[in-house]
Amino acid sequence: MPRLGTRKLHFKLEPLLKDHGIEIGRDYLFALLSDHKLLIRWRKRKVITTNSRHWLRKYTNLTGELVVNGPEQLWVSDITYIRLVNQWGYLSLITDAYSHKIMGILFSPGFIGTRLCRCVANGIKESSLSW
Repeated sequence: MPRLGTRKLHFKLEPLLKDHGIEIGRDYLFALLSDHKLLIRWRKRKVITTNSRHWLRKYTNLTGELVVNGPEQLWVSDITYIRLVNQWGYLSLITDAYSHKIMGILFSPGFIGTRLCRCVANGIKESSLSW
């Protein structure tokens, strides 16, 4: 029985063990399985970060046939989710597509669009472009 938990295993084994005159408690069974490295290891939950099956507008590739042959012609952005103690943090990066220089960076504990605008503003300050 794959991935059978200790409590359920104890429940299923209890009648068989009693028939043979063996009494074992749940906590002792936990300790016994732990000593022999037979406990089920917890699986990390994978965070679902992208949902492309939504009703909102999906943008096509906005660069089209653009050939990037110098710095500050095209910026790309990404959001990275970082696990904190009891919540998620969001790292927003704006990167120059040619030089891979980070033009704007912002970390925030909550996901709010106005904070992303601040990241773009940081990128504009960092660039040599005049606005």
